[in-house]
Amino acid sequence: MVFAQLVARSTFGAVRSASRSQIRALSSSAVASKDFVQELYVKELKGYKAPPKAADSHKGHVREFQTPAAPQAPAVPSSSELSSQLETYAAAEPDHAEAVASSSSEGALTEGGDVNAYLREAAADVKVEAHH
Repeated sequence: MVFAQLVARSTFGAVRSASRSQIRALSSSAVASKDFVQELYVKELKGYKAPPKAADSHKGHVREFQTPAAPQAPAVPSSSELSSQLETYAAAEPDHAEAVASSSSEGALTEGGDVNAYLREAAADVKVEAHH
């Protein structure tokens, strides 16, 4: 009787493990469902051929390239021209710079008043208020 129970248990265990493996095999390998829309889309993409472009299709969008003119070297003045320019420069009086400087100093005096008072105020110690 013990032997019969042992045989029954082993056969039951074998059947049970076999049924589990069959169930697992059936459940783990799901039926691959086909996506017809995706297949149709991929097929259409693969079969698409772009229409050929005309040879002059770029005419309205691109300007024609034109090489710029070669730059010219500046003309070198002769020695007589240089000497005449230097003489006129030396003869000229720099009166414009003095007029600007004198007018700006006059404006400062009339605007602020006495220059000495301003300098005393600038040299005085800065009073710092105590922070609360």
